[in-house]
Amino acid sequence: MAEATFHFPKDFLWGTATAAHQVEGNSTNNDWWAWEQADDARPKSGLACDWWNRAEEDIERMAALHTNAHRLSIEWSRIEPSPAIWDYDAIDRYRTILTAMRRAGIQPMVTLHHFSNPMWVAEQGGWLNPDVVEWFKRFVAKTVAELVDLCDTWCTINEPNVYASEGYILAHWPPGHANINESLQVLFHMLQAHAAAYETIHDMQPSAQVGLAIHMALWEPWSASFLNRWAARRLDHAFNGVTLEALKDGRWRPPIGRKIEEPKFKNTLDWIGLNYYQRYEAFFDLRAPTRLFLSYRTRPGHETGPAHWGEIYPEGLFLLLQRLYRQFGLPIYITENGRPDEHDTKRPRFILEHLHQVWRAVSFNWPVRGYYFWSLLDNFEWAEGYDPRFRFGLYAHDRETQSRTLRKSGELYAEIAETGGLSSDMARRYAPEVLETLFPGSVRG
Repeated sequence: MAEATFHFPKDFLWGTATAAHQVEGNSTNNDWWAWEQADDARPKSGLACDWWNRAEEDIERMAALHTNAHRLSIEWSRIEPSPAIWDYDAIDRYRTILTAMRRAGIQPMVTLHHFSNPMWVAEQGGWLNPDVVEWFKRFVAKTVAELVDLCDTWCTINEPNVYASEGYILAHWPPGHANINESLQVLFHMLQAHAAAYETIHDMQPSAQVGLAIHMALWEPWSASFLNRWAARRLDHAFNGVTLEALKDGRWRPPIGRKIEEPKFKNTLDWIGLNYYQRYEAFFDLRAPTRLFLSYRTRPGHETGPAHWGEIYPEGLFLLLQRLYRQFGLPIYITENGRPDEHDTKRPRFILEHLHQVWRAVSFNWPVRGYYFWSLLDNFEWAEGYDPRFRFGLYAHDRETQSRTLRKSGELYAEIAETGGLSSDMARRYAPEVLETLFPGSVRG
């Protein structure tokens, strides 16, 4: 029978993503490592995926997937273990990794901050200290100077909104604070650091493409009541909108506290990165005065991930791409998208359904330039550690043997990247339960 295909542009980037502390192993000089060691109950990253020694092997696996891009991060504490003291062996190692990627036809996107900080930064207050902006600028200048010939696409900071929330409101991450005012101060300093890094990179590499990756959740009201719609707007503004408005208009409008104009935030994006995973239903909650009466949950009967994970909602990716296109009109990269799935029974369907939403956006000529699946392989998942429920990889990773095994979802993603599209044949073979939804009329009678 005839097969249908959703084609992507020939220059579309098919990528994967990793973060330094999650894969490199033995990052002993950063605040995450110290946080792990401070409590016996906390997961220990340890050797992780031993990427510091094995990255070249995984670059070969990227090539085997037919991908042409990869997003990785640079570990600040390796480059600058003490203030203004540079580790040239670490710099050389990153040069070797990026060179191997280039030779394999993999275009690197380098993230300069992905949640971890050198211990000397943490000991001086971390992102609560306004001096961190200059410290980060110095690190960025050195890193770009050393790697400029190997990278031209830079992501300054990954998910500043998540970093500020997890470490300074929810207390799940270092430094374990629970203070909304501190969270806002951290986010403000991160946006200042992003703006400073943007100018620094362009001064050194005028042709560079510089952006930032924001984690966006889709916040919808639990019901149509006025209070629940108010709660959804407030949560959306606090989690998504504060960062987006600052970068677009140079307006700092936190949910509490003083609102100011900050022109330095404006025009500091050549592209914007979207990390998307889930939808939440928001509602007004009289039992939550300390949370400004705002609560959220997932609707019963809808598919969710493990533990606190929200609803898996593919259409949300399309809606957020639409929002970013309308607000910024800039090139967009989906810098993270994936799902935890220990047994890989749901991930093939996830890939097909979410990439179908990306194809819809591309079909409207929205400037979606690439897709970076999270993640290349199972890794250390921050507060969840190596909990088997939080395995994201296209390759399964065995910590005992350091072996990697390609999953069914990896086989599917390899076919998508190789052909540059989604086909009804792929759906039939990898996730037949979505065949009729994505390709109506394709089911044999």
